[in-house]
Amino acid sequence: MRSIEAAFLIGVEGATEVLLVRHADCYDAEIAGGDEDPSLSERGREQAKRLGERMNRLPYEAVYTSPLRRAVETAHSISPEAKLDERLVEVATTLDNGHVQVTESPESVLARMRAVVSDVVAAHPGGKVIVVGHGVAILGYLCDVLHLEFGALRLLPYYTSVNVVRILGERRMAGSLGDVAHLEGWL
Repeated sequence: MRSIEAAFLIGVEGATEVLLVRHADCYDAEIAGGDEDPSLSERGREQAKRLGERMNRLPYEAVYTSPLRRAVETAHSISPEAKLDERLVEVATTLDNGHVQVTESPESVLARMRAVVSDVVAAHPGGKVIVVGHGVAILGYLCDVLHLEFGALRLLPYYTSVNVVRILGERRMAGSLGDVAHLEGWL
C-alpha cells in the first residue's frame, strides 16, 4: 500500500503540497451591486473564519493570494502576511446580455496558473503552501493536473473549498477536490 501512496506523492520526501483554495462568498444580493471587486459578504466572513481556523491547525510555509479583495480577505483569515500574486486573478470575462462570457483563452489561464504554482513550489520545495484564488482558474488548473480538457471537470468549487495537489519535479497528483469539511454543520 505504501508504494501506491508514494505513486500519488503521499509522504514522499521533497514533494510540495499546494492547497488551492477558492475565496469566500462575496455575492450576497445586498453586497454585490455590480462591484467588480467586492469584499466578503457576512456569509463569506464566516466561511473565511472557519477556513482560517482549519488551515491554522496545519503546518504551512506560506500563503499566496489573488490581489482581488475577496481573495485577500479570505487569505488574511489564514495569515496577515499573505503574498499577493497578480497571476492568481479570476479568468477574464464580460457580461453579455445577462450571461457571463469567458474572454480569456484556456491556454492563457493555464499558462499563468502553471507558472504561479511552479514558482510557489520552487520557493517552498517539500513544504505545504496555501494558494487563495478563484473558482474557474482553479478548475482550469485542476483539469490540467487530471489531464482533462479545460472545463471538462464538472465540479463546483464551493466558497473556501480546498483542493490539494502534490508536486515533485514534473509530477503533479491531485490529492483531494472541493473539500469543505470546515463548513460542516453550517452550510
